[in-house]
Amino acid sequence: MIIFCILPSEASSHQLDIFKNCLTENSDMKKKKFKNLGIALGGGAAHVGIIKALLEKGDRPAAITGTSIGAFVAAHIAFGTSIGELEEIALELDWLDVTSFKLSKMGLLTNESLGNKILDTLGKVDIEDADIPLCVISTDITSGKRVELSKGPLYKAVMASSCLPGIFAPVEWDNMLLVDGFLCENVPVSPLKKMGAEDIVAVDLTTNREYKRPDDIIDVLSNTFDIGLNNMIRQQIRENDVKWIQPSLSAYNRADTSQTKKLIEEGYNAAKKTLADW
Repeated sequence: MIIFCILPSEASSHQLDIFKNCLTENSDMKKKKFKNLGIALGGGAAHVGIIKALLEKGDRPAAITGTSIGAFVAAHIAFGTSIGELEEIALELDWLDVTSFKLSKMGLLTNESLGNKILDTLGKVDIEDADIPLCVISTDITSGKRVELSKGPLYKAVMASSCLPGIFAPVEWDNMLLVDGFLCENVPVSPLKKMGAEDIVAVDLTTNREYKRPDDIIDVLSNTFDIGLNNMIRQQIRENDVKWIQPSLSAYNRADTSQTKKLIEEGYNAAKKTLADW
């Protein structure tokens, strides 16, 4: 919409104020703001690019949740890490930085190094001390119940939420054995409404992934996880009044950290396109 406004050569200050307000209101119409924005992050490095696009639009979350590596990203956003710093952290992150061997009958590896990464960047803080309300999702492997972590040591909560069962040893928390939250809610939308969010943006990095014919047992397991997650997320999409950002990342290997920069770019571009349609 183009607005023409003709003012006399000696316009009063009141007339000028009206003209300025007219332009401001028209600009605001183009920039639709979310109300009490809640952001739900599943697993994947592309989240960094998506958050970057939201912040550029001027939308600061009122609450944020995360599952798996999404918990790692959400934690940094909640505690005030700038998007530039977060991108640097993501680009430097390697599997060797977040895993190490551990003699345990519960897992082949431990992700204590991921917890140490949180301690190095954010310090020994508790979830409830975040600048933006934060909730991290995990699963109690003993009971099968979904666990919402909104209080307690942040580093330990991120470890629990991203603890791949059978690979990493479970994290002990209040007599529970916690593993990756993807088993119960890969994109943690449900806590956001209880946290006061009204407009919710959910980031799904799985559903648009195309399957390929498996070449080995790793491919079989990967497809198995993805099929289960896809069915869960499709059910969420039907049940929730949520705005979804779903970049297509089939061309990328999620285990290859050398592709992180491209994943961030894909997330950014997908978010910009989706946000423009809202």
